[in-house]
Amino acid sequence: MSGPRVLVARLDDAGDVLLAGPAVRAVRARAAEVVFLAGPAGRAAAMLLPGVDRVVEWRSPWIMSEPPPVDRAEVEALVEQARGCDEALILTSFHQSALPLALLLRLAGVRRIAAVSDDYPGSLLDVRHRVDESVDVPEAERMLALARAAGFELPPGDDGKLAVRRPLPDITPEIGQLLSVGGVAGKGAYVVVHPGASAPARTWPAEKHRQTVRELVHDGHRVVVTGKERDLTAFVAGDDAVDLGGRTSFADLAAVLEHAGVLVSGNTGPAHLAAAVGTPVVSLFAPVVPAERWAPYGVPAVLLGDQDAPCRASRARTCPVPGHPCLSQIASEQVVKAVRELTQ
Repeated sequence: MSGPRVLVARLDDAGDVLLAGPAVRAVRARAAEVVFLAGPAGRAAAMLLPGVDRVVEWRSPWIMSEPPPVDRAEVEALVEQARGCDEALILTSFHQSALPLALLLRLAGVRRIAAVSDDYPGSLLDVRHRVDESVDVPEAERMLALARAAGFELPPGDDGKLAVRRPLPDITPEIGQLLSVGGVAGKGAYVVVHPGASAPARTWPAEKHRQTVRELVHDGHRVVVTGKERDLTAFVAGDDAVDLGGRTSFADLAAVLEHAGVLVSGNTGPAHLAAAVGTPVVSLFAPVVPAERWAPYGVPAVLLGDQDAPCRASRARTCPVPGHPCLSQIASEQVVKAVRELTQ
């Protein structure tokens, strides 16, 4: 086996893992094997990343929003699974620390470790990449910059956009009647509306989603509603749309989005999954995190929501402002207009 075995870690959510895709491909261009270390919420996304050879799942006590207690047996299990890796790239957001994981990887015998770290890392890091966090850079580019600092470059011809492993599943049995455009399955057969989000602060009201579905249908679009929450998707779809709530795996969802003309979604994993399959996004974006970092990357997008609202940059999971004004003031007519702009 020529080249190093490299562990790439991104321990939070599916969207974060998808945004790590360009960095992973840069690593894989020089590595013999890439082992991706993911959290439970990111595992399915990691399985879809081109360049990943193996996925290891681990619940991080310092990254997860609902962290597990520190458990010695689980820590020791991670150290054992990381043995045999020559190098590691620890990918984090600006508010996360790479140093606890770097310590564990040192115990596993990983010889060369790279990460972004403002805190003094001592002997934990071999490549300490410094970032000016006062400048908002797209998260995918921030992680790719770390890969480059560690000596990993994208291969020639790689455009640095998000991507998924192919082939994707055949989703014809679920929505075959919508995939046929003139007898041929084609891009833009429908609009996808994804009403759920991992945090309430990023969620547009369900009633407004439902009204948007009605208006999209009236505007001549076929609509598919996706999500894990079956009660929510059933309500939003009503009698006007195809309800796929609870019926798609993450890979299935990628296939559904690939055939869509547009996704309507909050700042959540499916928005980044749409970007990874080249589908434009109407982004109902709450400014609790900066859009400059987290908006859909590399695809046409229309950003809706008051980006200067009082909750700006608060990282709040529940809106701290009564009435949730940053999103609740978006009208369904604005969404329909944005969909029209992206599909014409």
